[in-house]
Amino acid sequence: MELIQGTHKAPKFAPQDFISNMPDIVINNILDRLPFQDAVRTSVLSRNWRFKWTMLSQLVLDVDFFDSIETEEEEEEEEEEDDVDESNKEGIVSKLLLQLRGPITKFELDIEHLSDAEDISNWILLLSRKGLTDFTLENSDYTPLTLPTNLFSCVELKHLKLRNCYFNPPPTFHGFPNLLSLDLCVEFEDNIQLGEFFTRCPLLEKLTMDDLFEFSKVNITEIAKQENLKILSLKFNDFDEETAATSSSNIFELVGSLPKLQELHLDFEECRLIEGGGKKNFFTAFPCLTVLKLSDICLDIGIMFSFAFELIRSSPNLQTLEITPSNWNADSPPQVDYSTTRLLQLQNVMFDCLKGSENELQLMKYLLACSPSLERMHIFSRFFSSAEEKLVFVRKLLKLYRASPVVEVELFWY
Repeated sequence: MELIQGTHKAPKFAPQDFISNMPDIVINNILDRLPFQDAVRTSVLSRNWRFKWTMLSQLVLDVDFFDSIETEEEEEEEEEEDDVDESNKEGIVSKLLLQLRGPITKFELDIEHLSDAEDISNWILLLSRKGLTDFTLENSDYTPLTLPTNLFSCVELKHLKLRNCYFNPPPTFHGFPNLLSLDLCVEFEDNIQLGEFFTRCPLLEKLTMDDLFEFSKVNITEIAKQENLKILSLKFNDFDEETAATSSSNIFELVGSLPKLQELHLDFEECRLIEGGGKKNFFTAFPCLTVLKLSDICLDIGIMFSFAFELIRSSPNLQTLEITPSNWNADSPPQVDYSTTRLLQLQNVMFDCLKGSENELQLMKYLLACSPSLERMHIFSRFFSSAEEKLVFVRKLLKLYRASPVVEVELFWY
């Protein structure tokens, strides 16, 4: 028998490295979704993967990232120090930015004890040349950070988030023409002109002003100029007790001036409402509002209860409602005209930190009676100290009329 000799062929169904053979744009997309330290570790997979991570377009250097570096250094060098040297952190950031070879569209940094503010200025200068569109800077130090002026020259920015910084755009600031979302937890300089700043961000759709939102420096009506806003979150917190209040009519005017507003979150923490409850001097509906969150609102104060009631009543297409009552102790009857009630489109309602007061029960009674599409109402509470108090509250709740035949009311004690 003749033997036919020839070259050896690989089996038809030999395993292939499909991941390595994918287009670079797909691989980069996958790596961008990994924590940065895990994306860098792919360099040990093979020679082909050694520099794949340097094409990352998103760089997230948060607390988890620096903690992982600290852990690795402790394991490798068996150091007894608790923290990574801060100057070493700055050196790590600079080195990583220089090693990335492609565009960097997203940069997120959470750092403390910055020894040289020039580092951030240099980082922003480098990022501005690499197509930066999403920038987050969280300063974990006690002292607010002075922002470098070149940040306000990044006209391609679409998303900007700043924490614990001094915010004061320079006179040369011409605006962020592409900015879609702005998240500020900052200290405003005394001469800040926020109204002018907002007018130079014409495409803004999401605005969050948190923690240090002081009415002495921020006029709420200036926000009303943002006609494209779809999501608005304000945390009212003024440390001056004499001015720690705002007008409910101003808030209604603000919401009524935002025709595209879909989500509204108001946190009253240390701020109270004034001016005759929630009554408005004009009749307005908010037809686009579908999500409403009210935090740290004292429903036991008649003014604040009336405000919440009127805001809900004026939102006929509201679908999701979340209310977190405050711990304030008060007992004043609300000024509410229940004859003006209308059917609501609510589907989900959540009460957190409920105390079980009469005003809170009145609001739940209204919501259950006027929401034929309601699917669930979740109630969380930690203020009932005994089983007897819980039982009394449950009995009151069971007596409330429910317009929805399918609504599930669930209580959670913690």
